[in-house]
Amino acid sequence: MITKSLSLIETEVAIKFIKDTFEKELAKALKLTRVSAPLFVFPESGLNDNLNGFERAVRFDILDLKKEVEIVQSLAKWKRMALAKYGFTENTGLYTDMNAIRRDETLDAIHSVYVDQWDWEKIITKEERKYSYLKKTVKSIYKALKTLAKKVNAKYPNIVHNLPEEITFITSKELEKLYPTLTRKERETAITKEKGAVFISQIGWNLSDGKPHDGRAADYDDWKLNGDVLLWDEPLGIALEISSMGIRVDEKSLVKQLKFKKELSKLENPYCQDVINGKLPLTIGGGIGQSRLCLYFLNKMHIGEVQASVWGEEAVKDYEKKGIKLL
Repeated sequence: MITKSLSLIETEVAIKFIKDTFEKELAKALKLTRVSAPLFVFPESGLNDNLNGFERAVRFDILDLKKEVEIVQSLAKWKRMALAKYGFTENTGLYTDMNAIRRDETLDAIHSVYVDQWDWEKIITKEERKYSYLKKTVKSIYKALKTLAKKVNAKYPNIVHNLPEEITFITSKELEKLYPTLTRKERETAITKEKGAVFISQIGWNLSDGKPHDGRAADYDDWKLNGDVLLWDEPLGIALEISSMGIRVDEKSLVKQLKFKKELSKLENPYCQDVINGKLPLTIGGGIGQSRLCLYFLNKMHIGEVQASVWGEEAVKDYEKKGIKLL
């Protein structure tokens, strides 16, 4: 495999090529402007993402302010606020480099404590808050991925990715009916291995067994209008999630979802108040993993081959024996 012959420096060059290329394609496809983003926010602002609700944000105090801040876990809510603050108009949006620390992550070949992704957000109209618009946006992102695949193959001829012509769309309930005896991950593996590229939608509400397909925060994605992009990763033999995205909550879905998760107290924070009072625009947005994209398009076996992070000593030794060098 060509990736095994790449030196560390050559790998770094390839990483930059992939990031630069996809960033341009994404911005062009969705009409996005790059902006700067915060590394940390005040906890009381309500702008940090609590992910599944149990992950602990990293906190530290700022001496001069005599207050604590949290390192962001994602920018899902900050981006919506920024669109209003910066004066973006309908059908335009922003993207940024999001860097986060998720200290409760279980480390493996595709998970790291360090998270790097393109976070993007776009203003939509009330009429566009529907599944057909979400589907259209997913197709635009997939087209950018297809363009990236062609350019990677042109630069590195021995790296070939046979992405299917179209991405397959399926809801979490449809997936449950298709594979009723499989676990959530087994369902994702089965459908993605068969189709090559899949968008699993409607994640958050409970399925027939009383549990959701996957965890989702209640205060940013509308659970009827969200989903994950999965690509079949042949070297690892897994369904690799490279993006989580969705149309964001309006005042009705926000209250409904917070009530379901018994988190109505969050309605008092500034962000939720702005959603309730219509001070924030209606938006669609998501995150696309930068290291995961590089992992996939360079046919790497570990995310540590495309990002500098920390790993257990035994894991590093085991991978070295396999000829896999972590950055």
